[in-house]
Amino acid sequence: MFKVDDLIMYGGTGVCKVEAISSMDFGPKDKLYYVLQPLYQSGTIYAPTDNDKVYMRPVISPEEANELIDQMPYVHSEIYKSSSIQQLSKHYQSVIDSHDNVELIRLTKSIHKKKEDAQKQNRHLGQIDKKFMKRAENLLFGEIAAALQIPIEQVAGYIADRIDNFYRED
Repeated sequence: MFKVDDLIMYGGTGVCKVEAISSMDFGPKDKLYYVLQPLYQSGTIYAPTDNDKVYMRPVISPEEANELIDQMPYVHSEIYKSSSIQQLSKHYQSVIDSHDNVELIRLTKSIHKKKEDAQKQNRHLGQIDKKFMKRAENLLFGEIAAALQIPIEQVAGYIADRIDNFYRED
């Protein structure tokens, strides 16, 4: 069970802070709920503590965040193409639903490659690609920001600096 003030990953919402654990007026009196405050969105989430429908886990540690960043250059990705928008959405959603940070890196790298290819052909990236790249980056960058206790706006720069420094040391 999580504790008050814990930072957790909650489903597709991303990083949430556990504000309270209590029973609610709207449910059985013996049922406890996490009162969650999303860090990068507005609103409040009431999640049963015995919830098995929505994915929840603690935010990674600062060490794990830095290890994840150090792995980024080595994560191999292939461009996923489909003539069916439904198939493309289903594939991207399955990666989001995996809650696996390495898979989120793979997805964002894949869509970035797709974007570069489209730009070379004077075309734009499709709306589905844009939507899922933004979702994957928000989940990934949100967790890294929370783990390292830096503003989410600084994550891309932090990653770039860390990778540049890593290659400079070789």
